[in-house]
Amino acid sequence: MNILFATHDGVTLHRGGPFVKITRTARYLEEMGVAVKYLDLWNVARDLRECDLVHLFGSNFAVYHLARNLKVEKVKFVVNPIFYTRRSAAVVRAVSTFDKLTRKVIRGAWWDYGFTRDICEWSEMVLPNTIAEGEIISKGMGIPREKFRVIHNGVNGEFLEADPGLFKKTYGLENFILTVGHMGPDRKNVLSLVRALSRIDHPAVFIGRKMHMGETPQILKEAAKNKNLLILEELPNNSPLLASAYAACDVFLLPSKFETPGRAALEAALAGAKIVITPHGGTRDYFADMAEYVDPYSVDSIRRGIERALDQPKNPALREHIKNNFLWDKIARDTLEVYRQALER
Repeated sequence: MNILFATHDGVTLHRGGPFVKITRTARYLEEMGVAVKYLDLWNVARDLRECDLVHLFGSNFAVYHLARNLKVEKVKFVVNPIFYTRRSAAVVRAVSTFDKLTRKVIRGAWWDYGFTRDICEWSEMVLPNTIAEGEIISKGMGIPREKFRVIHNGVNGEFLEADPGLFKKTYGLENFILTVGHMGPDRKNVLSLVRALSRIDHPAVFIGRKMHMGETPQILKEAAKNKNLLILEELPNNSPLLASAYAACDVFLLPSKFETPGRAALEAALAGAKIVITPHGGTRDYFADMAEYVDPYSVDSIRRGIERALDQPKNPALREHIKNNFLWDKIARDTLEVYRQALER
């Protein structure tokens, strides 16, 4: 089986969760004998001729023309939409309907939800990361439920063996509060996170890229006032120091406005950390009742969630749950089964 992976430049530029999912899925599919290739934009026609199926990661405007060309050329593809919104299905449905109307009367008028709807309609199958993601697309955009198969995000089993000693030796810290991610995007809610940490007298570490946008200047200004907060530059996903940080921390914190479900939280949980996380986006699909869920719009809720987690012992059941259900080899097997179903359609 020859599978062609395709996405947009933002994924390869920022190298966040989608990048990790793409590269890890490819690695484990190849171990099962699947030939995986990344789309070469200078040789698209050749790549499409040589593949059995395209796996498209993303469903926004950045991949829209590629998806449309796949439809025109009658190339089968499945899509991991990487889509979520806190808006209700009714609102999404109204905007999607309005998008269809405006396209007919105003040339060049497009709405974001219309891009996702079209791409999902054109695909053979839609592969959301969470049940909630699938529900909002199905109910809001009218995509038939039978096209959906949830393919969870995965986690590298190497985090099971993470050694806290390296981080402790490097920074002299252990049993701290940790967060890993990008600073700047509104969705990541880092300003509220920093404000919550300022109300807790406990060591904390932020590891991530400082993006020159949004809340970053205000975040850095407020973070500088907190003597307990250490900010470190982004570490590669395969960094031993990152794995060590997960193993050395006590609580991992991710109070984003939504996550589906937050790769770093999965990694931290597998390394043994307690999890404090947003309830929005489908995180309960992964962490069930073994995490503290907080209201991302309330600094006090975030603070209370951290304090509850700090007061509890670590729960080995969470680590076992992640290990048994979300390692990349299982995710790759599930993905391969979807490819077989799509090719039979």
